[in-house]
Amino acid sequence: MEISNGVKMLELQVEAFGGRQELNPTLIWDDDTAILIDTGTPGQLEQIRIAMNEAGIPFEKLKAIILTHQDIDHIGSLPEILQESDSCIEVYAHEVDKPYIEGELPLMKANLESMAWQLEGLSEDESRKVVALVKNSPRAKVNRTLMGGEELPFCGGIHVIFTPGHTPGHISLYLKHSKTLVAGDAMFSVEGVLQGPHLPSTPDMDTASRSIASYLNFDIDNVICYHGGLSKNNVEEQLKSIVKKV
Repeated sequence: MEISNGVKMLELQVEAFGGRQELNPTLIWDDDTAILIDTGTPGQLEQIRIAMNEAGIPFEKLKAIILTHQDIDHIGSLPEILQESDSCIEVYAHEVDKPYIEGELPLMKANLESMAWQLEGLSEDESRKVVALVKNSPRAKVNRTLMGGEELPFCGGIHVIFTPGHTPGHISLYLKHSKTLVAGDAMFSVEGVLQGPHLPSTPDMDTASRSIASYLNFDIDNVICYHGGLSKNNVEEQLKSIVKKV
């Protein structure tokens, strides 16, 4: 789905946890470069390539990947993309989540306790396969670490917003040219209505809820949630309503 000129929300389909899900990485581009925000689960390289081709963006134009956080459905296809690329792709992530992405530390949610809500209803064999996948998750080098507050000089400017809670190093990204917020998993959306942090998958709900207030510093027309997709109606009012509940 094209959000504006040079901004496309990808709609990746994945069979997981006994059902079909849609994941929404974001592709942005200008005349010189293309940037991918998050990479789906392992094995979704071809879906990403097809989506880029549909937007008229050759895979070879991809110059940077920005990861909102460490979860496997965000970093999953990163090693495949890097291996496939003939050019130098720089990988950006928050410094706190870097050691998890690189495999120095195990993913924070790669355990039965954290994944209980996802494994509910699955057979014992299916549960074991899912946990094994996450525990042996893909890993890749992070070239550029972020803290929050930076403005990256891509595609009209990308402002990095530190929004911890879902993970300690979770970031969101404000695309200045299109006034689009890429929220990662800081929020989710249901039929265009923002829901705030997702309780079952968010270890620190207090911090995650407070992080939403930082969005009010930006003039936002569109919000892309990784789970639930686009929200564009009365965004400021929706965000204020979520913040009031904190």
